[in-house]
Amino acid sequence: MTEPPGRRERKKAATRQKIADTALRLFLERGYDAVGIRDVAAGADVAVTTVFAHFASKEALVFERDQDFEQRLTRAVTDRPAHEPVIPALRHEVHGLVRHCTAQGSAPVRRMIEGSPALREYEESMGLRHAQALAAALAADPHLSRSVTACRATARFTIDAYALACRADDPAATVDEVFRMIGAAWEATAP
Repeated sequence: MTEPPGRRERKKAATRQKIADTALRLFLERGYDAVGIRDVAAGADVAVTTVFAHFASKEALVFERDQDFEQRLTRAVTDRPAHEPVIPALRHEVHGLVRHCTAQGSAPVRRMIEGSPALREYEESMGLRHAQALAAALAADPHLSRSVTACRATARFTIDAYALACRADDPAATVDEVFRMIGAAWEATAP
């Protein structure tokens, strides 16, 4: 059983969330390029160094759930029962992640990302990093016995399924369609 976070961890998490919420509010009000780190720090009533203690870059403020996203995907592989097939577990997790990115009120954030070359580039590099972490989790699972190439391709297509669904008219149908292809490819690579 996991220990509940202590007071220090709770305060740190609250500060991080306050910074992220302030940044997003300012970005949506004024435009991403018009807001600097100093503006975010002032709006959150923290020092600039505190912003950088929680976020490595201005772009990271927009993608504040980045680590959670990656952990959810890798845990779909590592925390599933050994007898449970991996592709349905990943599809289920991607459906949950897509519901978050398409939730009511998310459209302005998506438009902001699409309208900023810096944010699009950051999102793409983030996707590559997530795909690497997911590929490593797939390759490390002794019950899956797939080649490194199969693990890498499956991971990349999983990330692409998420990205396509977040921009689709019917996100759930898009996830299901892409995962039918992923599942077929995964089965074709079975030893």
